[in-house]
Amino acid sequence: MRPIYEENEETLEISENISSHISPHLHKSMELVSVTEGTLELGIGTELYHMEKGDFAIIFPELIHHYQVFNQNSCKAIYALASPILGSGYTKDLQQMCPANPVIPAPDVHPDVNYALRSMLVYPALSQEHVLHQAFIQIILARTFPLFHLIDKSTVESDDIIYQTVSYIAAHYTEELTLPKMAHDLGISQSSLSRVFSGTFHMNFNRYLNEARLDYACNLLLHSNHTVLDICIQAGFESQRTFNRVFQERYHASPREYRNQMKK
Repeated sequence: MRPIYEENEETLEISENISSHISPHLHKSMELVSVTEGTLELGIGTELYHMEKGDFAIIFPELIHHYQVFNQNSCKAIYALASPILGSGYTKDLQQMCPANPVIPAPDVHPDVNYALRSMLVYPALSQEHVLHQAFIQIILARTFPLFHLIDKSTVESDDIIYQTVSYIAAHYTEELTLPKMAHDLGISQSSLSRVFSGTFHMNFNRYLNEARLDYACNLLLHSNHTVLDICIQAGFESQRTFNRVFQERYHASPREYRNQMKK
């Protein structure tokens, strides 16, 4: 999944992936998760929720969340990023509220939810299917909202340094950005900010920034006709050489090879 990227108002991205650790992040979409194999740990704010096969969860927009996998066996899940506009009629709640517990246990998941998810997998990224996507999202929300106890989103949001860090990167990752500049803008010391990246995200500032840029670049490679050079610039990389190097390290392929392989 792409944790941070710019999205248009009618975006839906859905895929069934092997589950893995994903660092804290946030985005403007709601995220739907259905575990299909193994287990998954979903973290929202300071809470960690255990998910078993068949469990379903919705992460409302603009909430910091992360994933962890402790199970040594195969773990997979369907992950969907859906713009709130696809959930018209629920938009206000999606923006202002969130579930006290976002996980619905498998026995309580309505069959319509799984049917809608599987149906959307057939049409994962076709703009002409927007009306169909909206219908499936409406079905999912109609079948799940009555099961949630909604609370004000401000009760789980935080003004602490972790929230500020994730929000700042999400807003500025395509710009020229350095650790000193970010620390200055947030009004904290560079050492404190470095400790957030190493202690919470388990990576340094440059790697976290490049991960965000790579996620956005992959989105453009798969869903646009922009050249690799244009994508490199739009994603905020200082040079195509740097872009190619970090891309190769993460995906073991060049951006052009990755685009061709994924489209096939």
